[in-house]
Amino acid sequence: MSGWVKIAGLGPGNEALVTPEVTAALAEATDVVGYIPYVARIAERPGLTLHASDNRVEIDRSQHALQMAAEGKRVVVVSSGDPGVFAMAAAVFEALENGPREWRDLPVEVLPGITAMLAASARAGAPLGHDFCTINLSDNLKPWPLIEKRLRLAAQADFAMAFYNPRSKSRPEGFVKTLEILREECEPERLILFARAVSRADEAIRISTLVEATPDMADMQTVVIVGSSLTRVIERAGDPIVYTPRFTPE
Repeated sequence: MSGWVKIAGLGPGNEALVTPEVTAALAEATDVVGYIPYVARIAERPGLTLHASDNRVEIDRSQHALQMAAEGKRVVVVSSGDPGVFAMAAAVFEALENGPREWRDLPVEVLPGITAMLAASARAGAPLGHDFCTINLSDNLKPWPLIEKRLRLAAQADFAMAFYNPRSKSRPEGFVKTLEILREECEPERLILFARAVSRADEAIRISTLVEATPDMADMQTVVIVGSSLTRVIERAGDPIVYTPRFTPE
């Protein structure tokens, strides 16, 4: 039996947003590897072994997946959203690069998914309709001064911005600093979108402005989208629409 690894994105939460390609890979798999809540989304069946692990053991998890594939197993490494956006694809390739030479000959494939940033943008309208950037606000894997530099430069360049991992119980001060930096660099009326648990039953979308935003509006289940200076709101009878025009005046 020839082993392989497929690194799959499970989307933002709603099963309807899992791609057919990922569903097919899971149907072929002998083993599924991933963070505990993501593996919990996979239905048990005969011939499938689920390997759930904690959040900060990405390299150990990746090495385990590659080793099982080297033994002939068909392994799916699951992430939420898209596996290439602050998720498991980079971790698997890091383990591949630094692991045994024979691992490099294994079939390894990345199966894209709908990341929370895009699901949140779609729910609101099209706030990422022109140039944008994405920043992970967690300082677990990079220093805070680098995050601050990127925030300031992105704001000065007038990008729309999407933030992952904005605020956790262990580092609540990071998003406080983020709002302070944005208020220094942007106008008070800049639109900011808080999208929590997008596509799930407890989904909550909140549109605010930079001057009105408070740190407690975000948590680890929230994607924060900050508009550019051109981002606007269309008020209507139903939910308002937030979008960034496709053009930028000279």
